[in-house]
Amino acid sequence: MRPGKMAPAGRLGAVRGLWVPLAVLALARAAGALTEQYPALSLLKQELHRQGPAGGCALAGEWAEQYSAECDSSFLHFHESDCDIGGSSSCESVLSLNTEKILSQAKLLAEQKRFPFATDNDNTNEELAIAYVLIGNGLYDEAIQHFSTMLQEEPELVSAIYGRGIAYGKKGLHDMKNAELALFELSRVISLEPDHPEVFEQRAEILSPLGRISEALSDLTKAIQLQPSARLYRHRGTLYFISEDYATAHEDFQHSLELNKNQPIAMLYKGLTFFHRGLLKEAIESFKEALKQKADFIDAYKSLGQAYRELGNFNAATESFQKALLLNHNHVQTLQLKGMMLYHHGSLDEALKNFKRCLQLEPYNEVCQYMKGLSHVAMGQFYEGIKAQTKVMLNDPLPGQKASPEYLKVKYLREYSRYLHAHLDTPLTEYNIDVDLPGNFKDHWAKNLPFLIENYEEQPGLQPHIKDVLFQNFESYKPDVQELVCVADRLGSMMQYETPGFLPNKRIHRAMGLAALEVMQAVQRTWANSKVRMNGKTRLMQWRDMFDIAVKWRRIADPDQPVLWLDQMPARSLSRGFNNHINLIRGQVINMRYLEYFEKILHFIKDRILVYHGANNPKGLLEVREALEKVHKVEDLLPIMKFNSKTRDGFTVNTKVPSLKDQGKEYDGFTITITGDKVGNILFSVETQTTEERTQLYHAEIDALYKDLTAKGKILILSAELGEVDAVCNLILSLVYYFYNLMPLSRGSSVIAYSVIMGALMASGREVSGKIPKGKASIKITLLVDFEAMTAPGSEAFSKIARSWMNLKSISPSYKSLPSVSETFPTLRTMIEVLNTDSSHCLKKTIVVV
Repeated sequence: MRPGKMAPAGRLGAVRGLWVPLAVLALARAAGALTEQYPALSLLKQELHRQGPAGGCALAGEWAEQYSAECDSSFLHFHESDCDIGGSSSCESVLSLNTEKILSQAKLLAEQKRFPFATDNDNTNEELAIAYVLIGNGLYDEAIQHFSTMLQEEPELVSAIYGRGIAYGKKGLHDMKNAELALFELSRVISLEPDHPEVFEQRAEILSPLGRISEALSDLTKAIQLQPSARLYRHRGTLYFISEDYATAHEDFQHSLELNKNQPIAMLYKGLTFFHRGLLKEAIESFKEALKQKADFIDAYKSLGQAYRELGNFNAATESFQKALLLNHNHVQTLQLKGMMLYHHGSLDEALKNFKRCLQLEPYNEVCQYMKGLSHVAMGQFYEGIKAQTKVMLNDPLPGQKASPEYLKVKYLREYSRYLHAHLDTPLTEYNIDVDLPGNFKDHWAKNLPFLIENYEEQPGLQPHIKDVLFQNFESYKPDVQELVCVADRLGSMMQYETPGFLPNKRIHRAMGLAALEVMQAVQRTWANSKVRMNGKTRLMQWRDMFDIAVKWRRIADPDQPVLWLDQMPARSLSRGFNNHINLIRGQVINMRYLEYFEKILHFIKDRILVYHGANNPKGLLEVREALEKVHKVEDLLPIMKFNSKTRDGFTVNTKVPSLKDQGKEYDGFTITITGDKVGNILFSVETQTTEERTQLYHAEIDALYKDLTAKGKILILSAELGEVDAVCNLILSLVYYFYNLMPLSRGSSVIAYSVIMGALMASGREVSGKIPKGKASIKITLLVDFEAMTAPGSEAFSKIARSWMNLKSISPSYKSLPSVSETFPTLRTMIEVLNTDSSHCLKKTIVVV
């Protein structure tokens, strides 16, 4: 395995017990599937990689627990080094062993019968003990030879068969011959002694890293049937966890804790089963309980910090990560997670410190290397950024090895970084990223495909005469520009979703606040019949130009995400359809961001099922109606799917979006898909499919609304009557309603649309003074603007609910004196400078709004 793949897993140190290395291999196989769902959370499972699911003993079962509750003093650990069996802390080299010492250890072991399947014959026990001491000191081939000699004389000597199986396993399962021999020997033991749970457990520990998880689970289940124990439930729970059966894993960890409640590791794993099902609050409680049991439990603090980060609680997450680092300031996983959180909070300087420290400790850590490069590029430090990106690119996966997410993304980032650097000082009005970047490049990047693009011509390398972006002190800006930035910060913070899963990002806040102000100024000029300079042309502003203002700010705020217009993709991609896909439930993984919308979507599905059966199954309609009355959650739909052969394996439901331009006409909204055959094996998702035909229909609707908006905006400039203002506000919200339902961008459609709403409303003389709410307490619904638009029955309904929280007020007169955003920040360099600058003292200033 290449170094870049090993480093993020942490240093294993002295391996304690056969379970540990075997579990590490098994968990590594499962890591890819788990991190696809939670890419930012992959380090939570490194606790499993580092310690192994047992956290325990080399030999399974009664022998391990009989002599030490934690197996800390028994030689049965099979340490890689030679530690004195008598409990001495000093460890000597295996090379220093001599016959006298081996015999001395073996004699003590034989007298106490401290090895598996001891016999009634003292001489036989001494011979067996010698072989077990050899295993304990890492002399596996010698142990195998010794056991084999004994088995020539007594072929069914169970302890020798068992010990030889253990020695083969300890030699290393990377050699399939060792694995096969170990399994053969353990299976022989089971045939001779079928009532010993520890042998089933030992065989499971060999089966699991070979990918034979179902067989390993079967063995552990048999062991539990023979003699339940906290350890066995913990082992089996771990295998269910890596199989993504989090609910069953949770049950096993719970059984383990009922048998032995003082298990901080089992409590941690229990928390992880909650975490991966989107049950963050329950996960947090479990992590806290683990910390009550073990106050210096670094991994529990790390996991607690990540749970708070996913919940969107930056301060609590920071506190937990900091406590982990106080216990070990070199804890690589915590440094990595904390750095990623700081990046996504917009604190790039602080994030870089964590990534650099991470790389000092683990130079081949691919995640930290990628994030270091990304942070540099986002701050305009392209030379350092591309240097770090190139290091990631050098970590080619081995044949048959799955490439990491960072490896898949890094070449796109490098090419995009080169393009941005080349255009640092070119006026933003003179070029267009969507036109300049090759179509296949954009298509592959947006779909996160491997960088296999035929006839691709790389972007030119960095040009020495174009210097990196330098830090701009906030006080160096003129007072009116300082005020502009402070107003932008406040406006941007009002776009934050107050719901689990959305971490506040101050860099995004500033970027989108500036976007809203620039939209305001551009719309005002348009209504006054002034032209704008866009994409190298001077003309009257169109609706796409208005959104492009927000797009350019969203792009530069986080260059990691491809914010691209889907209708500018290659024709072949559009003809196949480009899907914006959101998994609400996948298996047992619940998308916490949209949890509160499940009921609303479920109600819609039930209505559509009634319509379907009314048309296709009128005789069974009453039965279906009665069954639907019992449906309260998604999994309750599974029995109803069986009512019709066409829906047995699942079904899709399409929403419709009514046209304002052509009364009675409807457009395709989003598609709801439900498939599955049992609880825990459900796919519940929504997606919008961007095809050329669908895009043209929505564009025609938006064109008509924008034309009407421009006409009424020009009248508003002259009259400013209340009725005109309301009409303009409704047109703005209606236009964005269709934008939300179209979902025309590969990323960032939601915040881009909301910044346009705020900017256009300010152009009409109205300012949004209310934050997007958590929802009305009586109905307990958290509001997400994009989902409100997508699930509203029409534009009027969306306008009504949006205005209910926006609390529109007359705009502050001071906004008229703000400098022009486009003229103040005319290039990428100036945009990056203002996003980098620290304006913390803005919090001390009061901006008067009347």
